[in-house]
Amino acid sequence: MATLRDIQRKIAAVKKTRQITRAMNMVAAAKLRSTQGRMENFEPYAEKFAEVLGSLANRLDPEIHPLLVRRSSISRVELLHFTADRGLCGSFNTNSITKAEQWVKDQQARGVECALTLVGKKGRDYFRKRNFNITEAHTNIYGSVDISFVNKMTGAFIERFLREETDEVYMIYSRFVSMVKQEPTLVKLLPIEPPKVEEKAEEATDYLCEPSAEELLKDLLPKHISVQILNAFLQQETSEHAARMAAMDNASKNCSEMVDNLTLVYNKARQAAITAELMDIVGGAEALR
Repeated sequence: MATLRDIQRKIAAVKKTRQITRAMNMVAAAKLRSTQGRMENFEPYAEKFAEVLGSLANRLDPEIHPLLVRRSSISRVELLHFTADRGLCGSFNTNSITKAEQWVKDQQARGVECALTLVGKKGRDYFRKRNFNITEAHTNIYGSVDISFVNKMTGAFIERFLREETDEVYMIYSRFVSMVKQEPTLVKLLPIEPPKVEEKAEEATDYLCEPSAEELLKDLLPKHISVQILNAFLQQETSEHAARMAAMDNASKNCSEMVDNLTLVYNKARQAAITAELMDIVGGAEALR
């Protein structure tokens, strides 16, 4: 049975752990507010961009641009995969990695070669240890990503697609649904599939294009990929902070429960020790009689 001093040490250790988890919860909450604000500010732009692109694409022949043309046979695909650089966020990284690994296995089962472009240390370390085909890996870039970096990434994907080094490009990121739900989401980047515009919405909005719709669409297609990737960065970062905030909140609650349970054990052990001492005293007094 643990001594009273051992129980006291364990209670003190759990209380220190609770202080750390509470501090990490507060840090995650502060980062979440700023990141969520940027995500929400960017969302209307992304939605309007998709609406305009879908309206233009519905008017034109999809063969006018190579980024819209589907390959007759698929032999090589590439996946842009997002994970966090740090842990302590529950099953956040595990869910994303599991989805990506299952997707790669499904592609390989169909005889398709897969290459990975990874963002985040957790995904990079996981797939590197298992000898997956990794094209690029980016770490410690969350919070500093801007449109110029995203445009370079987009340009690399487009270049490999046009040189037929890859036939399709997909992306898996964690979409922010709510504070308690972050959903790994698969999106197809190349060839581009313009968003479908409902007939009512298309009839209500008649866009006047200058220059022509064909030239405008050709200019917007690469930007559409950049918008999707930048949105994925914002969604991923917001989801990470929300997941870490929830995980640290649960950890703090578990620490409080452990302190209560250990305090109860300590009180019982202390009472037992006092009872044993009283019994010794009574037994000694009876022996002296």
